[in-house]
Amino acid sequence: MLEYLRNAADKPVAKILMGVLIFSFVGWGVAEWVFGLTTSDTTLMRVGDEKISIQQYSALKSNELAAMSRTEQRELYTNPGAMTAFQNRVVSKLASMRRINRHAHDLGYVVSDKQIANNIRAIPQFHQDGKFSAAAFDAVLRNSGLTESDVATDLRFQGLRNMVTLPITTPVAVPRFVKLAAYNARNVTRNVDIQTVKFSDFKTAKPTTEQLREFYAQHPHRVPESRDVSYVLVAAAMDKPDEYEHGFKTAQKLEDDIIAGDSMDAVAKKYNAKFVNYKNVSGGKIPSDKIMNNEMIARIFDMDAGMESELIETKEGFVIVRVDKITPEHNAEFDSVKSELSSEWTREQQRTKAYLRANELLTELNKNGKLAKSKRTKVTRTNGAPMAVLVAAFKHKIGENIIADDQDAFYVVHLADEKLPKVDDKELNKIKTDMETMSMRHIGADYDAYLEREYPTKINEKTFNRFVR
Repeated sequence: MLEYLRNAADKPVAKILMGVLIFSFVGWGVAEWVFGLTTSDTTLMRVGDEKISIQQYSALKSNELAAMSRTEQRELYTNPGAMTAFQNRVVSKLASMRRINRHAHDLGYVVSDKQIANNIRAIPQFHQDGKFSAAAFDAVLRNSGLTESDVATDLRFQGLRNMVTLPITTPVAVPRFVKLAAYNARNVTRNVDIQTVKFSDFKTAKPTTEQLREFYAQHPHRVPESRDVSYVLVAAAMDKPDEYEHGFKTAQKLEDDIIAGDSMDAVAKKYNAKFVNYKNVSGGKIPSDKIMNNEMIARIFDMDAGMESELIETKEGFVIVRVDKITPEHNAEFDSVKSELSSEWTREQQRTKAYLRANELLTELNKNGKLAKSKRTKVTRTNGAPMAVLVAAFKHKIGENIIADDQDAFYVVHLADEKLPKVDDKELNKIKTDMETMSMRHIGADYDAYLEREYPTKINEKTFNRFVR
């Protein structure tokens, strides 16, 4: 064809054909540019006006992996959730580093090469006989998989970070009256008069069916969504390359047979794999099974009925899971929960009677200033009485009378008096440290938020999904 075109280049038909070919190739390139199909853009994200490439992400990811133990690395590669969290941490760290670098640049901060060299010489891991050793330096880098550039970049970042964050790492002075207020609030004691009105002290008749039906209409019992689930496991020692490879190949064959239409249990027998089936799996009813962890349950509840997962790597081996049946959330049948309703109805009746009695005691206390058969107790914010009483005792003012509501009783409470603690300077210093730490955390969080506003991060979702996810 090319020979024909050369020989007939001046003929109209040839010119038309050449035009069609040229337009096709140009159109292909233009379409790729217009619709974002080009693969040359490797920008992962922008921090402010600075681009960060997927190569920079990969470099930081490699450094983070090199700093992890083999056990930690194995956890990443066998646990998709852990890998996702790790990848997100790397992206977040990369963005944070760039924000700090950009802010340091805008402020005019510089870490010189001489300062970095001095910092390297001061690192004890690079010393021999108390002095810096180039041989020790090279050995540490070689064993850790790092380069001189990696070390220099990290030290430069640390230096800039120290400069940028210096204002927020200086403790905020805490006035003595603030420390005393916190100290008194933590250590004050109160004397309270308490009378307990237990629900169980009140008897009720056995409910009729009509009463239960009426109660059920007001308090319907919901049965949560559940799923019948099956899975097949090709067991393998995931940390041993030979067993991993053998297990992976077996699992691929097993997966092909399932896709071809063979039943999961039959395929499991064929390849000597483990087949398991569970009925009515829900958030409140999870089987005691290493495979059925929270991450797997979340995956299962994202699947439709009849759907099978792709091959999943776990610590125990390779798994394919299938949702056999989905039972939607629904109201329980009345007869199936009748005994449970009877207990709830009885408790509700007892609670109502106890509440009426507690209000009678409170009315008498407000009128006469006395609480019959009460018990005086000294309480702190954490000890001395049931938690419901403690909360109420320090929520209200001295002299008030209240009812504290608990799971099995009502407490009628009179707040008699309080006693401030004796000042302990050691405890005051602890409070000072706590309050300084909290202040620095709040300031640090505000400062991070400011940097995020000044240098917003925009993820290139296409590159992120292609190279990271």
